[in-house]
Amino acid sequence: MSIYDTLNPQQQEAVRHTDGPLLILAGAGSGKTRVLTHRIAYLIGEQGVNPWNILAITFTNKAAQEMRERVDKIVGFGSESVWVATFHSTCVRILRRHIDRLGYDNNFAIYDTDDQKTLMKDICRRLNVDTKVYKERSLLSQISHAKDELITPDEMEMNAGGDFNKKKIAGIYREYQAALRKNNALDFDDLIVKTVELFQNCGEVLEYYQERFRYIMVDEYQDTNTAQFKFVSLLASRYENLCVVGDDDQSIYRFRGANIGNILGFERVFPDARVIRLEQNYRSTQNILDVANGVIANNTERKPKSLWTENEAGERVHFRQFMNAYEEAEYVAGEIQRARREGRCLYKDCAILYRTNAQSRLFEEKFLLANIPYKIVGGVNFYARREIKDLLCYLKTIDNARDDLAVRRIINVPKRGIGATTLGRVQDYADKMDVSFYDALRVAKEVPSIGRSLSKIEGFVTFIQSLKSKADSYTVEELLQEVINLTGYVDELKAEDTEESRARIENIDELISKTVSYQEAMEEQGEPATLSGFLEEIALVADIDSVDPDQDYVLLMTLHSAKGLEFPYVYLAGMEDGIFPSYMTITSGDYSELEEERRLCYVGITRAMKDLTLTCAQQRMIRGETQYNKVSRFVREIPRELVELGHTIEEKKPKLENVIPAGSNYAKMKMAFQANSFQPKNFKVTKADSLDYAEGDTVRHVKFGVGLVKSIVEGGRDYEVTVDFDKAGVKKMFASFAKLKKI
Repeated sequence: MSIYDTLNPQQQEAVRHTDGPLLILAGAGSGKTRVLTHRIAYLIGEQGVNPWNILAITFTNKAAQEMRERVDKIVGFGSESVWVATFHSTCVRILRRHIDRLGYDNNFAIYDTDDQKTLMKDICRRLNVDTKVYKERSLLSQISHAKDELITPDEMEMNAGGDFNKKKIAGIYREYQAALRKNNALDFDDLIVKTVELFQNCGEVLEYYQERFRYIMVDEYQDTNTAQFKFVSLLASRYENLCVVGDDDQSIYRFRGANIGNILGFERVFPDARVIRLEQNYRSTQNILDVANGVIANNTERKPKSLWTENEAGERVHFRQFMNAYEEAEYVAGEIQRARREGRCLYKDCAILYRTNAQSRLFEEKFLLANIPYKIVGGVNFYARREIKDLLCYLKTIDNARDDLAVRRIINVPKRGIGATTLGRVQDYADKMDVSFYDALRVAKEVPSIGRSLSKIEGFVTFIQSLKSKADSYTVEELLQEVINLTGYVDELKAEDTEESRARIENIDELISKTVSYQEAMEEQGEPATLSGFLEEIALVADIDSVDPDQDYVLLMTLHSAKGLEFPYVYLAGMEDGIFPSYMTITSGDYSELEEERRLCYVGITRAMKDLTLTCAQQRMIRGETQYNKVSRFVREIPRELVELGHTIEEKKPKLENVIPAGSNYAKMKMAFQANSFQPKNFKVTKADSLDYAEGDTVRHVKFGVGLVKSIVEGGRDYEVTVDFDKAGVKKMFASFAKLKKI
């Protein structure tokens, strides 16, 4: 039996169509990665294509790693020659070899978001830009959008016409690019833009890669922007053996520059393209798919398709409405705890998805109280933490001393007593002589009025030069250890001896472990473990790459972060007009924005494998104000027969203590008032000699129903019992009043 016989007819057709342009419209959970890996195997095994001539591009490291593992498994010998990588890492590999043709050094730095903000602050200060009018984040966003569309600073200025603000932004964009070039650095957008520029200006380089990659496959094509489309079309223009896989119903990154027109208009660009639809879903139950189909059918900008499955029909989708967000979070925590206790799932089988990061706070609080392990995707990136950033800037300076941001960050880490005035004079000299900040430090004696700081600067330069001399003979781990030891970085943290300093030391230990694992990975691949390679790898890390599938914790994340993932139990929270879709989307009048929000909802629904719960609150605190929202229009678009309604606002009246945040002054006053009111003087509690239940027993309460006894604390007058009720959550009560019955 052939490996291709395990594919359904549409998948087989997609695998066997190898020549010419091909558009695979792959619905959620339709096995697109399986198709791509089998297609690579078919090209090599059945068509005799050299693995060297195959390029497979995807968007995330996680997806690339998964595809790499599957290709290695199914293809076997020769699979290592297939180039499987993300857009950014593909472009980095090309630029490392050829960017010198554009006037950069090949050991260029890659700036992350924090680096970009720092650089933009310097530019605004230098150009006397009022950051109250032109905010740094907004400027970076507009520059990023321009790069996505391959618009240069000159073109932006020309398009501005007589608009003063747009001309001003174009000037800032020009200075930003000049500063990047001076620092021998690229930001993430530049990785794609500069590769396109390289292909357009250097015909022999483009020709080399066109011959190298005769068969190109692009995953998640609906998320490509104009620059990425140009990169792919240039590569594929000679042989046109381009296979793109995507789902227009899952195009959700417009805010990052994704152009849904790339997938919707593929047949216009490639008139001979073959189109194959993959509509059989292998992930979800039919009821969940019917809900997804019912919602997305309301969009007009899409290619018609309808997901179906041979899986069971499954349960109807659950919808729960609560008075407020506190109740919503308490309910979800209780449901997860109950499912875990009953053995229906592990914590890692559950995910809570929401529209905005701010919604995670209440879930975190409830999970901490209920002792539920969880991980937030999209929190502070490990490599953005202060101690990690400091040490990485040492490594960046050793690798590329032209990176002014890295040098300026570490020149006083640890403190060397080099003042801001001195650094300003060095920077002025560097600008005047048109050299890097580090080169100016190396000739500090020529800087006017440098004074007593000269010896301190020379000490720093000598220190960096000694580390540079060791870079070729030391491993990355040895170099990092040398930096740590010579700077005394960890010693200072040990001397602090605080909880925070100990946590920071643990982070540094984790960074050391990362250098070791990087070296081992390079050895396995038979490639050198270089400092540039290490810095490149960590620069391309995304939040979702830190998720460990073997760890048993509930995942909390935004809907955007959840794309590409799947979970047996999914909770879509905050399903209210004004939250999802957002108030700005509803009032913008731009129907395409509402369609993108609906696609985002579709993505959330199709993450669920067997159980999906939609929750909303009648009132929610937003930016300190209580808002009252209607149920989301996306919920109202679901066919009624597919939804199971639990308790709603009308059936379950809220308790005031759930509306008022616990621990607030009002809550304390309320408790104090109640404690002293209407208490008869002759009232006496009789403590039982013993209880007929123990910790771990299941009990029933007349009001709260069934629950599990978590703890029993014997007090002077009574027993204090803590019970985790299936529906009411965790409650503490005195045994005499509770009258719990063991089941």
